[in-house]
Amino acid sequence: MVRSSFFFSGAAIVALAGAALTSPALAGQAPDADMDQARADIIVTGEKSARTLQQTPTSIAVVTPETIEREALITIQDVYNRTANLSETYGSSGFTIRGISNSGVGAGGQADAASVYVDGAPVPKWALYGGPTDLWDVQQVEVLRGPQSTIQGLNALAGGIVITSKDPSLTRWGGDARVLWSEYDDRTFSAAIGGPIIKDELGIRLSAERRNDRGLIYNVTRDEYSDALESLNLRGKIKWTPQAIPGLEAVASYNRVRRDGGYLYEYARTDVPNYFNHRIATGDQPSRGKIDSDLAVFNISYPLAQGLKLSSVTSWNRSRVHSVIDTDGTPQDIQAIDNRYNYRTLTQEMRLNYDGERLSGLLGAWYYRRTGSIDQNSRVNIDTPTATIAALLRANGATAAQATFLSNAYAAQLPVIPVAYSADQPEKVETMALFGDARFKLTDRLTLIGGFRYDHERNRYAAQTVATFNGTLPDPNFLGAAYAPIISLINQGVLGLVDDASSPLASNSRSFNAFLPKAGISMDWTPDLTTAFTVQRAYRSGGSSQNPARALLVAYDPEYSWNYEGSLRSKWLDGRLTLNANAFYMTWKDQQVTAYFGQNAYDYNTVNAAGSHLYGFEVEANATIARGIDLYGSVGHVRTKFTDFVLPAGATSTVDLTDTQFPYAPRWTLSGGINAQFGPGFVANLNANYRSSVFTGVGQDQGQYKVGGRTVVNGRIGYETDHWSLFVFARNILNEDYMQYQYAAIHQAILGEPQTVGVGASVHW
Repeated sequence: MVRSSFFFSGAAIVALAGAALTSPALAGQAPDADMDQARADIIVTGEKSARTLQQTPTSIAVVTPETIEREALITIQDVYNRTANLSETYGSSGFTIRGISNSGVGAGGQADAASVYVDGAPVPKWALYGGPTDLWDVQQVEVLRGPQSTIQGLNALAGGIVITSKDPSLTRWGGDARVLWSEYDDRTFSAAIGGPIIKDELGIRLSAERRNDRGLIYNVTRDEYSDALESLNLRGKIKWTPQAIPGLEAVASYNRVRRDGGYLYEYARTDVPNYFNHRIATGDQPSRGKIDSDLAVFNISYPLAQGLKLSSVTSWNRSRVHSVIDTDGTPQDIQAIDNRYNYRTLTQEMRLNYDGERLSGLLGAWYYRRTGSIDQNSRVNIDTPTATIAALLRANGATAAQATFLSNAYAAQLPVIPVAYSADQPEKVETMALFGDARFKLTDRLTLIGGFRYDHERNRYAAQTVATFNGTLPDPNFLGAAYAPIISLINQGVLGLVDDASSPLASNSRSFNAFLPKAGISMDWTPDLTTAFTVQRAYRSGGSSQNPARALLVAYDPEYSWNYEGSLRSKWLDGRLTLNANAFYMTWKDQQVTAYFGQNAYDYNTVNAAGSHLYGFEVEANATIARGIDLYGSVGHVRTKFTDFVLPAGATSTVDLTDTQFPYAPRWTLSGGINAQFGPGFVANLNANYRSSVFTGVGQDQGQYKVGGRTVVNGRIGYETDHWSLFVFARNILNEDYMQYQYAAIHQAILGEPQTVGVGASVHW
C-alpha cells in the first residue's frame, strides 16, 4: 500500500551533500558553526560513560531537543518511526530493535528482550504506551541498537532506549511553554520553569504536560470515541552542587503520570466503506487503558581523585495499569478482557568511573528488585472441539459414523464454549550483578575494548487460575429422548474440559547465573575516521510458566546470543558531513516458545525450542550544506531467520518456525529530512520515514499475516524569535493509507495515523 517513495537514505544524503558542499555557489559560504558544533559535541550516556557519539562504537541514534522541536515529536512512538532498525510492533504495544521485539520473538517467556530507562530508572513494558516516556522537557533520547547486557544488564539482549530529562539550571531562571492544537481535537499544553534557588549551588526545575485527544475511532455502539485520551505528566527535579563539598553533584527527580485513554492498540472495522477515512468500532465493552506511574530517582556523584569518580543511582518505580478491551468487537456481549498489572521496582547501582590518559572505563555493582502481580479476568470463547467429543464417544462404544454425527450435531448447538477465566500471577524478581567496561590505548591510534557482567538472578513465580462455564449447555433432548443420555454425557465432558483449565495456587523459584563478556578493538585511522570491531554475549533470563491443563509450573531456561559487530565513525568536508555505520551478525539459541501438548486447549507452556540468526546494518548521515540548511538521513536493514525448531517429546504443536522470519521485523527502515532557516526568522522542516512490509505472525503460514510497507511524510513551518515561535505542522502529509495489523476473519484492523494538520505556539524565557 506504499503510495509514495519519498525518503532520504544515508547514501542519498552523502551524494547530495558532497555535490552541494563542493559546488561553486556554496563553496564560499561558511556552514552554520553553531549547528556543526552541537552535532560534534553530542555526548551519549547510555553506556554510563560520557563519550561523544563519534567515540562510541555501539550503534546509537540520538534525538536532541532541537530534533524534538523541529519535527514536533510528542511520544516515544514518534522516535520509533524516525530511527533506523527501530520500529513499532502494533499500536503502541511495543517496539523492535533490529527485528527483535522488546518482549521477545518466540511468543514464550516473560522477561523483556529490550530495556527502556527514564533518568536511570527502568520502565516496565506494560506501561510503555502511556508511562513517563513522552518527550516534553526531555534533554536527549538515545537508542542503543544491539546487545547491552554488559552495561544495561537485565534483559537488554536486543538493545535499549535511554531517555534523559532536562536538568535544572544553577545560573539563571528560565522557562518554556508550548501549545499544540490539531484537527480531531488533539490538544497539548506543556510548560516548564526552573532556575537557581541558591546560585551556582542549588537549582530546581518543574515541568508539566496535559494532553486531551478526542480520538479517531468512533464506537457506534457505545456512542463514544474508543481512543479518546486524557493524560497528565508532572516532573520535578532538584540539582545540588554544594560549594562546601567541591565536585559533589546530587540530582533528585520525581515523575508522576496519570493516563486514561484507549487500549494499547485500537481496532477499526474494515467491512465499512472508506474505512480509512470513516473509522468506527462496534464493541459493546469499553476499550481503555489506564496507567498510574510514579517514578523517583536519586543520582549522586563525587570525584575521589584525578580522573576517578564514584556514582550512585537509586530508583523506585510504581506502575498500575488497568487494561480493558472488547475482543470480539461486536455489539453483542461475547468476549472481553479485563487485566490489572501492579508492580513496584527498586534499583540500586554503585559505579566507579576512571578516565586516564591511556586507560578509561568503569566498574560497578547493580541490584534490581521487582515485585507485583498480574490479575487477569476475561471472557473468551473456545471453538467446540468436535474431534475430542468424537473420541470421547468412541471410547464409550459409539461407531465412527455415530461419533461424527453426534459431535457435529452438538457443535451446531454449541459452536463455541464460553469460558469465564480469572488468574492471579504474583512474581518477584531479584538481580544482582557486577560489571565492568574498559578501554586501553595500546598506541595513540589503537585501542583495546573489553567488558564483562556477572549476573545472578532469582525469580519466584506463582499462578492460580479459575475457569468456569459461562453459557448455557444444549438441551439433552434436542435430538430426542433416545439421545438424551449421550448429550448429557457430552455436556459433562464440556464442563470437565473447562474445569481442566482451573489450577490451584502453585509457585516455583528459579536461580540463574550468567557471565557476559565483551571484547573488541578500535583504530583511529585519522582524527576524523575510526573503525571498531566488537564481540559480545547477551542473554534473556529464564523462569517458570503455567500449564493450566496440568496445574503445573514448568521451568524454562535462559536464551543466549553472540553478537559480532563492526562500526565506522567518520567526518568529512571539514566536519560538515558526518557519516556513521554499523554492521552486525547475531546467533541466538535456546529461544523460548509456547508449545502445546495435546491433552486439551489449555495444555501448553513455555519451552526452549528455537534457534535463529540475524544480520544487517545501519547507516546514518548528517550534512550542513549551506548556512541555515542541513540534511539528515538513515537507512537500516535486517534479515531475520529461525534456523532450527525442535520441540520436546510429547509436543503436539503444529506451528513450525523453521526458516521463518521474526514478526514485526521490517527488512528496510529509512528516514531522513531537511531543516531550513530562511528570511527573518522563518524555519521549516520536512521529513519522511519508510518501513517495509512485515509479518504479524510466526510459522510457515506467516505469509497470510502480512501487512504492506508504508512511507509517511511530515512537515513543520514557522516563524521564530529568541523568545517565541508560531508554527504549523502536519503528519502524514500525503495521507498514506496503511495498516499495522489486520484480523481479516472478523473484519478488524489497526490502522495507521491519517493525515493530520495542527498549529502550535511556544515561548522561551
